[in-house]
Amino acid sequence: MLGGTQSLHTNSYDEALALPSEKSSTIALRTQQIIAHESGLKHAVDPLAGSYAVESMTNRIEADVLEMVEKIDARGGAVACLESGFIQKQIEESAYQQQKDVESREKIVVGVNDFKMEDTPRINLLRVSPDLEAKRKETLRAFRSKRDSSRVKGALDALHDAARGEKNLMPLVIDAVEARATLGEICDTLKKVFGTHDG
Repeated sequence: MLGGTQSLHTNSYDEALALPSEKSSTIALRTQQIIAHESGLKHAVDPLAGSYAVESMTNRIEADVLEMVEKIDARGGAVACLESGFIQKQIEESAYQQQKDVESREKIVVGVNDFKMEDTPRINLLRVSPDLEAKRKETLRAFRSKRDSSRVKGALDALHDAARGEKNLMPLVIDAVEARATLGEICDTLKKVFGTHDG
């Protein structure tokens, strides 16, 4: 928003650990609403336009991105770089440098290496009850029993065959959804062709 972003998502504080709880989701939502309404920032397209600090950071990011794109192009493109492990190596090196900077306090992360609390507050993570799990399984079983199984199989088979070639898969994914295939079934079909990335 301050830098001209078109949308802003605030993650819940427990999102990395579990499905967000109602409390954490509400705090994330209220954070967005405070920024949008109480700050008045929504009344300006780009409140910091012309700011040297923001513009210089934007220029630096753009230069770094273009430099990386040139490196990827010089190595044969994104697919070639994925296959050779170049992209994964860049991510690992970046993560390693970030960790070194945090540990040496070259980079301050509030609450991690500075401004720490003596007692770490306990986070009450969302726990899905066994009763709800059983209910959802029954709902899924009932959903599957009411659909045309042969239509679902045909749509998933067509998706599987297309995934082994060069066709656009989106229309076939839509066909599978319209045939009432589940998201899990669609993903499993694609996994049979593409496998699962293990970085």
